[in-house]
Amino acid sequence: MTAAYAVVIPTLVRDTLADCLAALAAATGPTPREIVLVDDRPVPDPGPLEHPLSVLGDLRDRTTVLHGGGRGPAAARNTGLRAVASPWVAFLDDDVQVGPHWCEQLTQDLAAASPDTAGVQGVIAVPLPGLRRPTDWERETVARARARWGTVDMAYRTDALKQVRGFDERFLRGHREDIDLALRLLDAGWGIRQGRRTTRHPVRPEGRWASLAAQRGHADDALMLRLHGAGWWSKAVAPRGRVRAHLAVTAAGAAACVLACAGRRTAAAVAASVWAAGTAEFAWARIAPGPRTRDEVTTLLVTSALIPPAAGWHWLSGLWRYRGAPVWRDVAP
Repeated sequence: MTAAYAVVIPTLVRDTLADCLAALAAATGPTPREIVLVDDRPVPDPGPLEHPLSVLGDLRDRTTVLHGGGRGPAAARNTGLRAVASPWVAFLDDDVQVGPHWCEQLTQDLAAASPDTAGVQGVIAVPLPGLRRPTDWERETVARARARWGTVDMAYRTDALKQVRGFDERFLRGHREDIDLALRLLDAGWGIRQGRRTTRHPVRPEGRWASLAAQRGHADDALMLRLHGAGWWSKAVAPRGRVRAHLAVTAAGAAACVLACAGRRTAAAVAASVWAAGTAEFAWARIAPGPRTRDEVTTLLVTSALIPPAAGWHWLSGLWRYRGAPVWRDVAP
């Protein structure tokens, strides 16, 4: 028996949405019973949605558009979850393109799921340039897209999601909310496994300061620490990150400035040397694997000096903001 499923896509109605929906409409196999687009722009404008919706063809009649209110992807997915009645819900990001046989492969993944399996993750392919080494942003895209339990393409049992009260809406960015959900499902006795369906995740263009803006995710790491303890990194098989090193480098830089103002030149020089060495090591770790073009190297040198204080600020502010954060089921409506 073919498992019935819905598809939920939170979106900011980017240019990638039309390609996402076109790939879904073209995929062979049993089609979704429901498609829910959650427009998460703070002020929705129906105009830009006309073209993306038109590529759905026959699937247009079973597609619903809801407004998320600009509260982030976790809240947007919960909005879509509350609207579906199918036993399974597949979450897709709006910048992916499912494979040509995705619908067929998805139903096979769901049919093979044991009764205690809450979720089945898709296989994500990130196309990279073949004639040069990937940039820092391209490598970051690969890491995020292929992360364990990522909702780039993840199917969950609807009942399992409702049991744990869905996504924690305190995660305002697309960062860690999927790991938090998975850990809560595992704690509730469910399992999550890898499926066989494939989805393509192109690298979207970003400005040269994208890595600096991404440091806001350290506040989400602080929330994860409060909710799941220090061991959440190993449970999720997630990279620990460099926040401790960033704090140390930032402290050295701050100490150098204070000592210089106090007239303690020797001590200031030592602190400045520690700051310079830490910054240089971080910059080279990012530059060495990449194409080493002039623009890339310049960007990484500048951001490698700015990232440590930004990361430290977001980490410490997150620890303060979430110092007494209860588990999600205690604060969900």
